[in-house]
Amino acid sequence: MPIEIKELHIKINVDDGSRRGRGASKNGGDKDKIIEACVEQVMEILSKKEER
Repeated sequence: MPIEIKELHIKINVDDGSRRGRGASKNGGDKDKIIEACVEQVMEILSKKEER
């Protein structure tokens, strides 16, 4: 019997790194890399859905 999930709650805590003493330029570069990787993965998922 299949299970249907009607609602999904995701909770995360993001540390901006200010307590660790990182520089703003390095942290900004890390964010850009993370965003780029996320966008790439989303585009791959969308292209796979279109193939089906």
